[in-house]
Amino acid sequence: MDIILLQANTLATDSSLNNSSSYFPIGVQFLFALGFVGLVLGVTHLLGPKRKTAEKLQNFESGIEGVGNARHPMAIKYFLVAILFVLFDVEVIFFYPYAVNFRGLGWHGFVEVLLFVGFFLVGFIYIIKKGALHWEE
Repeated sequence: MDIILLQANTLATDSSLNNSSSYFPIGVQFLFALGFVGLVLGVTHLLGPKRKTAEKLQNFESGIEGVGNARHPMAIKYFLVAILFVLFDVEVIFFYPYAVNFRGLGWHGFVEVLLFVGFFLVGFIYIIKKGALHWEE
C-alpha cells in the first residue's frame, strides 16, 4: 500500500512541472535570439559600406554576365523533378521518429510504417505511370 501511495505522490509532483512557468527559459532564449539577430542586422546596416555603382547593381549569376532575355520558355521537367525530389525527400524524413522509437511502438507502429511505405510506393508508381520521370521526347 505504501508503494502505491509513493507512486501517487511522485505522479502528483511530476504533473506540477507541466505548467506554463516551465516554458519561461525557452521564451527568454527565444527573445535573446531575436534580439541578437536584430542587433547584428542593425549594426551591419549602419556600419556597412554603401557604394552603389552601376557595375554593382547589375544582375549576375555565378559570376557570369547575363546574355539575352531571361523570359524564354524552359522545360517544365526540371521543375517537376525538383518538386518531386523535395516531396519524396520530406516523406523520408518521417522515417526518423520511427527509427528512434521502433521498440516502443511495437507491432502497431510497424504496421503503420508499412502503410506509410505502401502509400509512398503508390505515389511513386503513379508518378512513373504518368511519365513524370521520362525525359526523352
